[in-house]
Amino acid sequence: MSSPAAPRQIGTIEAVQGPVVDIVCDHPPPLHRALYAQPNGEPCLLEVFRELGERHVRAIALHRTAGLARGLAVMDSGGPLEIPVGPQCLGRLLDVFGAPLDGEAPFEATDHRPLVAPPGPLSEARAAESVLETGIKVIDLLCPFVRGGKTGLFGGAGVGKTVLITEFMNAVIQLHAGVSVFAGIGERIREGHELWHDMREAGVMPRTVMVFGQMDESPGVRFRVGLTGLAYAEYLRDTVGKDVLLLIDNVFRFVQAGSEISGLLGRMPATVGYQPTLLSEVAELEERISSTTAGSITSVQAVYVPADDMTDPAVSAIFSHLDTMVVLSRNQAAKGIYPAVDPLKSSSKMMDRHFLGERHYRVAETVREHLARYHELEDIIAMLGIESLSEVDRRIVARARRLQRYLTQPFHVVAQHTGIAGTSVPLAQTLDDCEAFLRGDYDQLAEADCYMRGSMQESRE
Repeated sequence: MSSPAAPRQIGTIEAVQGPVVDIVCDHPPPLHRALYAQPNGEPCLLEVFRELGERHVRAIALHRTAGLARGLAVMDSGGPLEIPVGPQCLGRLLDVFGAPLDGEAPFEATDHRPLVAPPGPLSEARAAESVLETGIKVIDLLCPFVRGGKTGLFGGAGVGKTVLITEFMNAVIQLHAGVSVFAGIGERIREGHELWHDMREAGVMPRTVMVFGQMDESPGVRFRVGLTGLAYAEYLRDTVGKDVLLLIDNVFRFVQAGSEISGLLGRMPATVGYQPTLLSEVAELEERISSTTAGSITSVQAVYVPADDMTDPAVSAIFSHLDTMVVLSRNQAAKGIYPAVDPLKSSSKMMDRHFLGERHYRVAETVREHLARYHELEDIIAMLGIESLSEVDRRIVARARRLQRYLTQPFHVVAQHTGIAGTSVPLAQTLDDCEAFLRGDYDQLAEADCYMRGSMQESRE
């Protein structure tokens, strides 16, 4: 929020109910205007969300409301919520207002950017151009990430979304030497602290901006912290001219914060108790994630799936904006398959032979066919045994089981916990290995020798 030249009183507080503040004023401010009150000398920021009448507005407090009382003066900031931006934001850990959380002095700001802003002009938008290699075998092969696209990591609690998003962040910074922005929405303080230290130890923090809105903060903070991360990504794209990786963990908590605010504002809930503005709120965030002639923003978003129900309205609303969907399965995790990607439910809109090339498309489809046939035969194998299958099916099942284990991979970010060194496998090597499996070159190899390895060349060595 930029400080006004001359603070002007706009009204007084009429009622305070939790984070909801009703304000009476002679000239109501526009929606999303940043106001503030100073109960104990410290400013308490308020964002206008609803007009109640000619002289009343309802705002959500972005700080704790302790000390706010009826009759307290409310000042006008003169504009919407804004954050400071500048090249020195790289390497910093910040809150929703751009203030430091890492114990260091505030960075030198060269400009301010509003949190709520329209997406870029359609005439400047740029289409997806190429696959963004991650070094993660199952993703590069079956659901490739797109440079300048949007990818969602869908999964229930405890299936590895945060680990995968952290590994991807580490891989892209190391492989492509870009800059990244991490927005933690409703993060547990333990997770945020561990991630910050992991990034510093990996040596990638100097090219990273981390923004956190923690679990115990106001719903207004959790609702806006994603936009803070997006504003920094837009600044790095437009002004600095960088290709930016934007990571959001977790978009579902953004929806939850919006639902909480909607209830506090007195709106009637809609489907399954979600806010009636669900689709427009998700679109306001997602449509700003785009690539322009100045640079690209590639987004990877973790999405919690409540009760593992992929038909949940919030999940469906987010899914409609994505180019690639990576589904993490509890069944895969139970089998010890990590990353626990479900190869049959995961998909990419870019799985096209003209985009990927003939070889990549053919190998990916053949691998998926083998895994699908194995999935069909699992019940028969469990009841009657593998001897009941035809010779062709037995061969397909044996190769599918080896492929399933080959697509597991040890990660760098959890190496200290697992004791297994992380690996990164180029896409060309993954295609070579999968073709060898499909030809039968490894039919005599034990399944255990395919598990938690890098490339098969490394295994042979």
